[in-house]
Amino acid sequence: MQIVNLGQRLNAALAGKVQELARYRSEFFGRMREILGDNPDIRIVGDRFVFSSEVLFAPGSAEIGEEGRSQLIRVGQALKEITAKIPPDIDWILQVEGHTDRVPINTSQFPSNWELSQARAMSVIRLLTEQGIPPQHLAAAGYGEFHPLETGTGDAALRRNRRIELKLTQR
Repeated sequence: MQIVNLGQRLNAALAGKVQELARYRSEFFGRMREILGDNPDIRIVGDRFVFSSEVLFAPGSAEIGEEGRSQLIRVGQALKEITAKIPPDIDWILQVEGHTDRVPINTSQFPSNWELSQARAMSVIRLLTEQGIPPQHLAAAGYGEFHPLETGTGDAALRRNRRIELKLTQR
């Protein structure tokens, strides 16, 4: 009986923390909508902010351009404001995910789309840490071409698949 009672209390405590993080995530999304406005190259898809790679990077590059840098600095400022309110006992993380289109890349710097997508995610992580986001709350992942939003081969489909996604979640 004590084990069952302890399990129920633990489940209730965990559910409370998840709800608390959801409140901050909702505040984050609202603030980000204000900051980013109606930019067609930045979309909200489910629980993620999706940045078109063209906004952040030149083709075949993992170096953030000036326009992308400006956008990400604004994201970092909003993230700092919101995450300063999150209690230390909530183990949150911002996942930065890089995605490419299906056109293969093979350069000395990026032997495959995986390396390019990972390098782009890491560039975003570096910029966010420069903005004061604690590195223990950041994670980078490169998915290459393996998680497309569109399966087509036309320019619009390829462009949509080249992206950086940001997701505020619990670790």
